[in-house]
Amino acid sequence: MSSVRLRLLILALLPLIVLMPFLLLLGMTRWTADYDALLIANVESDLRIAEQYLAQIVESTGSDLERLAESTDFAAALSRGDAARAGFFESRRAALGLDFLYYLPQADTAAQARWPVIDAASGGRAATALDIFSGAELEALSPTLAQRARIELIETEAAVPTDRTTEDRGMVVHGASPVSAPGHRGVLVGGILLNRNLQFIDTINALVYLNAVTGGERQGTATLFLDDVRVSTNVRLFEDVRALGTRVSAVVRGAVLGDGETWLARAFVVNDWYISGYLPIRDSFGDRIGMLYVGFLEAPFTAQKRAAYFWMFAAFAAVLLISAPLFLRLAKSIFAPLERMTQTMRRVESGNLSARIGDIGARDEIGTVAAHLDSLLNQVQDRDQRLRAYAEDLNARVEARTAELREANAKLETTYRQLVMSEKLASIGEITAGVAHEINNPVAVIQGNVDVIRDVLGGKTLPVETELALIDQQVTRIDAIVGKLLQFARPGEFSGFEETIALPPVLTDCLVLVDHVLSRKAIRVETHFGDAPRVRIDPGEIQQVVINLIVNATQAMGEKGVLTLVTGTESRDGQRGAVLCVRDTGPGVPDEKLSTVFDPFFTTKLGQGTGLGLSISQELVQRAGGLITVENHASGGAEFCVWLPEADAEELAAE
Repeated sequence: MSSVRLRLLILALLPLIVLMPFLLLLGMTRWTADYDALLIANVESDLRIAEQYLAQIVESTGSDLERLAESTDFAAALSRGDAARAGFFESRRAALGLDFLYYLPQADTAAQARWPVIDAASGGRAATALDIFSGAELEALSPTLAQRARIELIETEAAVPTDRTTEDRGMVVHGASPVSAPGHRGVLVGGILLNRNLQFIDTINALVYLNAVTGGERQGTATLFLDDVRVSTNVRLFEDVRALGTRVSAVVRGAVLGDGETWLARAFVVNDWYISGYLPIRDSFGDRIGMLYVGFLEAPFTAQKRAAYFWMFAAFAAVLLISAPLFLRLAKSIFAPLERMTQTMRRVESGNLSARIGDIGARDEIGTVAAHLDSLLNQVQDRDQRLRAYAEDLNARVEARTAELREANAKLETTYRQLVMSEKLASIGEITAGVAHEINNPVAVIQGNVDVIRDVLGGKTLPVETELALIDQQVTRIDAIVGKLLQFARPGEFSGFEETIALPPVLTDCLVLVDHVLSRKAIRVETHFGDAPRVRIDPGEIQQVVINLIVNATQAMGEKGVLTLVTGTESRDGQRGAVLCVRDTGPGVPDEKLSTVFDPFFTTKLGQGTGLGLSISQELVQRAGGLITVENHASGGAEFCVWLPEADAEELAAE
């Protein structure tokens, strides 16, 4: 906060900025809690209404059965024939709104004594409860009831996974009343199937959601669950399709059916969030067999809360927007002098040391600070002028000394490089003379003995003529290598015998020459000879370079590895050429030594080599206009690549 205006504004508005949001948050939190509690209380009240209606259905069904069992019409119907009796039962079933009604003689009650309501009626006490009938039991009562109870299960988000595809059980308001008509003793049994009983569920919905606040079009919903399956509901799966066969979420199932609790909270219903109430339903055995649900959409109330939040914070923002300009207008007499001082200091910072604040027309603390600041600026300007004079003189002296040091350093560096090169060349010259003397004598002996073998054996040398020719070739190569050592030490005294050659045959010949090195180790050779243009170079020189690289790679890999030889085409600086790469699977070259591997006498095999192989190879390649490089391969090991320019078209045509 570099602006005094901003800091004073924050200081003035800080209580409003900090305290008001805290009070708003506290109030909104309390209001939200009360609002949510009101919604929960509302859905709890709705759930009790639905529960009472269901209890009324159960009670009225029992009362209707009890009155019918005690009626004289029923006693008279029992004395009639089967057809008349069946007609009476059908008319009474329809009049009472039952789905089934039948008389069970006392002799047959033992077969259905497993139902507590029938067992109670057999003992002389009417009873009514909710029971679950299997598909077979419904089929025995009526195929129509079995078909009506059958509901295909629909995969529902957040429900407990199940392998079932169909719910064929039925939830029934099951009632029984004792019959004691003259000559007839038994039980009158009747019931209402609640599966797909849309009149029942729509009546609950109409009773519960009489108002448009929690009800309204498609907002208030009611459902009867058999276990966790919706068997009667006005919840919509689509616009005009009820969500029969969908299932309740696993969380609600665990709390209501598992723990026997009444759920009063928000819950995900089919495809949206509802303020929901779930009540466990028990059968005549006392087991939890399903749930009764009522609920209304959460979205409208969430939108109302969001709108309330928005308007409260909008009002707070409006208060801030009004307060800030009002405060700034009142504090202008403080801000104006301070801003004038700030502008003056910026001009001074940009290099205008003559900038001054001047008279600000105030005699308070701010006016005093402005006067002192002008006095300090006068002193700063005076000292700046003197320092500039000193600095100019000092810069002139430093520049003169720097020029002298730069010239001396350049001379020293040039002399040092010349000295190092002279020492290296002198050492190479001494080594070359020693190598030439030590090698030429045994080579002469070898060549002489080969000649003696030919003279003595004459025509008998034919079986080993190839080997003798190879010895001649290698003796000649040794002479050439000794010559190249001298050529490296004194390149101006030698000139090569260049030819236009192809690289793949050279690599093949080199592999034959180093076969005795490779055969002693478990080294596998892979060749990838791509199209490469012909190049102009001394064949012996390029052979020497390749053999040196192969031997170095073999030594780097130790007893086993993979040696890869690759040729191809590559352009450098716009010039087309051939590239030859030798890659090994050894440890690679240390990163800090990559820039020195081509220096004379550089070696990683202390006591085993002279360190001239790579430097001689570099000299030979550069003399042919090429370039040799090294890098560590990404998969491991080192890779040396030799690039040579393509031979001129005239040279190729001359051949």
